[in-house]
Amino acid sequence: MSHVLVIGGGAAGMMSAIAAARNGHTVTLFEKNEKCGKKIYITGKGRCNVTNASDLEVIFDNMMSNKKFLYSSFYTFTNTDLMDFFEEIGLPLKVERGNRVFPVSDKSSDVIAALVREMNRLGVEVRYHSTVEDIVVKDGKAVGVKINKKVVYGDAVVICTGGLSYAVTGSTGDGYRFATSVGHTIKECKPSLVPFNIKESFVKNLQGLALKNVELTLKAGKKTLYQNFGEMLFTHFGISGPLVLSASSYAGGYNKGGELTVSIDLKPALDFEHLDARLLRDFEKNINKKFANSLDELLPKKLIPVIIERSGINPEKKVNTVTKEERQNLVRLMKAFTMTVASLGGYNQAVITKGGVKVNEVDPSTMESKLVQGLYFAGEVLDLDALTGGFNLQIAWSTAYLAGISIQ
Repeated sequence: MSHVLVIGGGAAGMMSAIAAARNGHTVTLFEKNEKCGKKIYITGKGRCNVTNASDLEVIFDNMMSNKKFLYSSFYTFTNTDLMDFFEEIGLPLKVERGNRVFPVSDKSSDVIAALVREMNRLGVEVRYHSTVEDIVVKDGKAVGVKINKKVVYGDAVVICTGGLSYAVTGSTGDGYRFATSVGHTIKECKPSLVPFNIKESFVKNLQGLALKNVELTLKAGKKTLYQNFGEMLFTHFGISGPLVLSASSYAGGYNKGGELTVSIDLKPALDFEHLDARLLRDFEKNINKKFANSLDELLPKKLIPVIIERSGINPEKKVNTVTKEERQNLVRLMKAFTMTVASLGGYNQAVITKGGVKVNEVDPSTMESKLVQGLYFAGEVLDLDALTGGFNLQIAWSTAYLAGISIQ
């Protein structure tokens, strides 16, 4: 059996270590932090959306880069396999809206604890505070890693170092450096799944407001880049939340030139006529009230002052004096609450990194490098990314599992 050296103790690193150890190999995992899973810990606002329970077709539809490359890994270790795996190692799971899968405890720390427990059970040696400086290659084969100028020898090396997002967790692009040093090509890296900074100053007044069941449309000039339903959140600098993060995957190429706008349909279940009729009913109910006090049943409290200001209707005006034209303008505003994107968030706010090790230099059926024998890649270090909803972690689990079981 082989001695497998795994670089990085995140989702991909721990999974590849477990898969290799279950296959009878001796495994040493090198983690530069004081503990494993630092990025898992902050995933899903500390709840960790481990995967998505949708059919594989849906999962492939949510892949943004190189989905064909993922066929082998996704069919070898499916989302259902992953869920069974976690249940078996003592982590009960639940499925929420959008088929997102979370631990029943809602604690990402329990995901990490289960993985660490399984590594311990299998005898995986985890070396913390261990920063790998280089990969050692001899006669076209990976034979070890260099730490503190000393070589630790092994029969296979798995690079699971993540990307460049959330550098504080240890994702500082080491894997790209290792890959380049042995002849691999890196596809340009960009932050992905990021919030939007918004030009309009009113967003500060909406900070903390979460909107559910709205429709978001992202446009570059007149071209629609993305449109979907879901939830979003206003922050002190702009907008975030699942809908916005997914939209950002389509915005990257338009960051420079072509004004980006986001339009929110606050009432997607009602078309223009039905919303107008609903507004009329509310007005009739509040016929002697001021306009400012007539929207409580239709909109979140925090949003009302902003909508009133943008509508141009005098807030002191009695509801029964609001004209049909004013009312219909208000309906249009609620169906298309539009904001201008000033910029996209950077790596410090990015959930994942777009770009990475070029996949045509890696064997999709084993995750082994086509250039260096015994060198494997898994997870975010590869040029693979997906929309938000548990899909990116599934990439990490599946590619890592396949790498782990492919080592001879």
